Amino acid sequence: MAKVYIYVVARDFGFAPNPFHGTCTLATCKADLRSTAQVGDWVIGMGGVRLKATGRCVFAMKVTATATYDEYWENPAYRAKRPSRNGSRKTAVGDNIYHRASETDPWLQEDSHHSQPDGSQDDYNTRSDTKTNKVLLSQHFLYFGRAAVELPAELLEAAGYENGRGHRVFERDECDLLVAWLSKEFRDDFNMIIGDPFDFDRSSARYSYRTDKVTLSSI
Repeated sequence: MAKVYIYVVARDFGFAPNPFHGTCTLATCKADLRSTAQVGDWVIGMGGVRLKATGRCVFAMKVTATATYDEYWENPAYRAKRPSRNGSRKTAVGDNIYHRASETDPWLQEDSHHSQPDGSQDDYNTRSDTKTNKVLLSQHFLYFGRAAVELPAELLEAAGYENGRGHRVFERDECDLLVAWLSKEFRDDFNMIIGDPFDFDRSSARYSYRTDKVTLSSI
C-alpha cells in the first residue's frame, strides 16, 4: 500500500526540494526518507518555527519516478537542474550535484548549495547525502514556498500528525482526507511554482550538515 511521508522543512532555498524545471525533486537531505519512499508514495513538507510557518504546507509531491545519482546526472531531461552558481537563483540552487566516473570511484560534488563556502567539495555533506543513492522525482506536485497554505487542523489531527524532528510515515488511508483536500483545493496549481522559496533571496548561501549552519558564499 502507498505511504505518505510528512516532515518539517527546516530550510527552503529551492534546493531540497527543488521544484524547478517542471519536476519536483528531492535529491539531497532526508537520506532515510529517500531510501524507503517508492513510486506512488506522497511526500509532504510542512513549515516549522524557523520559517514561521507551523501548520502550513510548503510542498506536496507524489513520487512518479526514482533515479540513482548517476542516472539523474546523465539524463538530459534533468540537465537544467545541474547547478550554476553564477547564474540565476534557480540555477544556483540546482540539486543535480553528484556523479562519478564509475561505480567504484568516489563521488564528485558539483559547486553547489552543499559545497564548502569557497565552492570546493564538502566531504561531510557528500557522505550524508550519498548514504542513499536515490533521487525522488515528481511530475505531480504542489509547491507553495512562501505562499505556504495552512492545512485544516482536523485533517492533520485525523492523520495523527504533529510537528517534530525527523519524518513520519503514514499508510495512505490514514492521510486520504488530507491528500484529497490538497488535490481538490489546488487542482489547478499542480506542477507550478506558487510562491518563491522562503530562503530564495539567499540562493548563493551554503549549508553544512556538520555545523548545521548556513553561510554566505566566499566566491
